[in-house]
Amino acid sequence: MKLRAPSIPLITVDPYFSVWSPCENLNYKEPQHWTGKPNSIRGYVIIDGEPLVFLGYDRSAKKIPQTSLDIDALTTKYEFENEKIKLAVRFTTPLLLDDLKLLTRPVSYMQVRYEKKCDCVNEVKIKVMMGDSLCLDRINAMPVVMEERRFSGITAMRIGAEEQKPLNRSGDDLRIDWGYAYIATVGEAECGTCKERGWMKHVCLERPVFSGENALFMFAYDDLGKSIDYFGSHLPSYWNKDGQTIEEAIAEAAEDFDSSVARADAFAKKLREDALLAGGEKYADILTLAYRQVIAAHKLVVGEDGELLYISKECFSNGCAATVDVSYPSIPMYLLYNTELLRGMLRPIYKFADSKAWKYDYAPHDAGCYPLVTGQVYGLDKKMGELLHDKQMPVEECGNMIIMEANIALADGNADFAASHLKTLEGWCKYLVKYGDDPENQLCTDDFAGHLAHNCNLSLKAIVGIMGMSIIYKMLGDEKLAKKYERIARKKAKNWVLRAANGDGSYKLAFDKDGSYSTKYNMVWDKIWGTKLFPKSVYRSEIKSYFTHFNRYGLPLDSRCDQTKSDWLLWCATMADSERDFNKLISPLWDFYNETPDRVPMTDWYDSTSGRLVGFIHRTVQGGLYIKLLDKCGKLKLDR
Repeated sequence: MKLRAPSIPLITVDPYFSVWSPCENLNYKEPQHWTGKPNSIRGYVIIDGEPLVFLGYDRSAKKIPQTSLDIDALTTKYEFENEKIKLAVRFTTPLLLDDLKLLTRPVSYMQVRYEKKCDCVNEVKIKVMMGDSLCLDRINAMPVVMEERRFSGITAMRIGAEEQKPLNRSGDDLRIDWGYAYIATVGEAECGTCKERGWMKHVCLERPVFSGENALFMFAYDDLGKSIDYFGSHLPSYWNKDGQTIEEAIAEAAEDFDSSVARADAFAKKLREDALLAGGEKYADILTLAYRQVIAAHKLVVGEDGELLYISKECFSNGCAATVDVSYPSIPMYLLYNTELLRGMLRPIYKFADSKAWKYDYAPHDAGCYPLVTGQVYGLDKKMGELLHDKQMPVEECGNMIIMEANIALADGNADFAASHLKTLEGWCKYLVKYGDDPENQLCTDDFAGHLAHNCNLSLKAIVGIMGMSIIYKMLGDEKLAKKYERIARKKAKNWVLRAANGDGSYKLAFDKDGSYSTKYNMVWDKIWGTKLFPKSVYRSEIKSYFTHFNRYGLPLDSRCDQTKSDWLLWCATMADSERDFNKLISPLWDFYNETPDRVPMTDWYDSTSGRLVGFIHRTVQGGLYIKLLDKCGKLKLDR
C-alpha cells in the first residue's frame, strides 16, 4: 500500500500480546507495545561472523540497509540488502475471522530468507532475542525465569515472571505480568540468555540458514489458560478451551505455516480488491492498516456455559472492557465477516444488565475494566461503590444495543439472538421512545466533548434505534409491534428534520443552538437499511454543508472545536451519494495517517488542523471504517 503507516504491525494477537514498529525502518528503533512501552525484540543476520541488525535497535552493531516495506491486512514484509546478501523478513499473524481456533492461537510468525549476492559468503546465521518486557508490565519489575524448551522438532526459549499471579489487576496503560513469552524455531538452534546494560534480561535463539531457505521463527504467549476474569470465573481463550498446551499450539502452528499463510494472503488480496471497488485506493489503504488492530483489541474467551465472549479493551481511553459504545462503531467489520463475534460482544452487557447490580432502566456502558469483566466501572464512585447517574449514557447505550441487534438479525437473516433478550430490548426501546426526542443534558459516545443537552445526533440515534426495534419485531413475525415502532420512528424523524434545521441546508449540533453543526453519523443506518426515514434531500444538504467546515485533515466532529474522529468521518462519507463526495471526505483522513508525526497504532481521535494525536490509540472502533464496504455489499438492505 502507498500509505505511510504511523506505526507498523508486527505481532498482533490481543491487547497484551501486541508488538509494533514505531517507524518504517525496522532496524532504526526498538519495537513497542501499542501503549508505547518497550517490547524488546531484536534480530541479527550474522554473515561470516559479522552481526548486522535487521530488527530492533542496537547502537553497538551495524545495520543491514532496508530497501522496502510492504503491508497488507495480515502481513508485514521487509527487504534488506548489502553487497553480500539480500534478506527478506515476513511477519504474519493469521487472524482469520472465519476460523476461531486460528484467530485466537497466540502464535505469530516471522519468516526469514536470504540469497547470496557473491560467492565470498560462507556462513550465515540468524539470531533472534526477546526481552522480559514482553512478559512484565515494566522492565525488571520482578524476577523472571528463562528456560530452554525442546518439543516436536521445535527449539524454544521462554521467559516469564518467577511468581505467577494471573489476572491480578486491571487498567489501561498496563501490560501483562503473568504467563510466559516464547520464541521458537523449527529444528536445532543454539539457545541462550543474556542481560543487557546489566538489567534487561533476554532469551535468544541462533541458527544457521542456507541461501534460499525459508527459516521460520515463531513468537508465542501462554497466559496459563487465564485470559479474562468473567464475574469471578477465570476463563481461557478459545484456542485452549479444550486443554491444548502452548507447546502443542506452537508445534501445530509450525506444521500448518504454509496453509495458514496461504489463507492469510488470499484473504488480504480479496479484502484489498473489495475495498478498491467500494471506495478506491485510499480507502483500501485505510482498511488494510486497520484490520489487525481491530481484532487485536479483543480477547475471545469461552464461558462456563460454552458461549463465546468477545471482550474488547478500550485502549488508551480508560481501559474499559466490553464497552457498548466501543462495540457499536466496530460492528461493520464483524457484520461483514462473523456475526458470532458480535454476539460475543453483547453477552457480557446482557449478563450485567440482567443482574441485581444494575439498577437502571437503560443499558450499561461497559462490563468491567480489562481484563476483569466484573461489572461496570465507568462513572463509578469508588468511595461509595455506586454508579453516578450523571456519568451514564442512557440514550446512547440503549440506541447502540438495539441498532447492533437489528444489524445482527439482518446479517443472519433471523432475529433469534434478539429474541432471547427481547424483554430487555423492549425496555430499552421504551426508554428511547420516552426520552429520545430531545435528550436531556447527558453524555454520548463522544464523551470527551463533555455533556450536552438537546443533542441532535443523539436524538438521531434514538430514532434509528426505534426503527431497529421495528426491524427486530418484523423479523420475529410480530407485525403489530413492528408497525407500531415504525410509525413512532417515522413521526420522530419528520419532527427531527423540522427542529434540527439551521435553515441553510445544514442541521444543528443541538436543537437550541442555531448556526451550530455536528457530524450526523448515526443517520447512516437509515441509508444502509434502506428504511427511508429521512429524505434524500436531507442527506445531500447535510453532506454539502460539511465541506464548508473542512480543515487540513478533515471535518471536525462538531462546531465546538477542531477535533475529529476517524470512524465517524467514514460513516458520514458513506452517507454521500457520489463517489466524488466520498473520496473528498476520506482523502484528508488518509493524509492524516500518512503525515501525522505521532508514530502510534491508528488513533481515532485527532486534531483536524494540526494532524496531531489527541487521544485514543489502538482501539477496535476502527472496525467502523469498514462501513462503506458493508454498505456496498448490500447485505443489510431490507428489500434485498
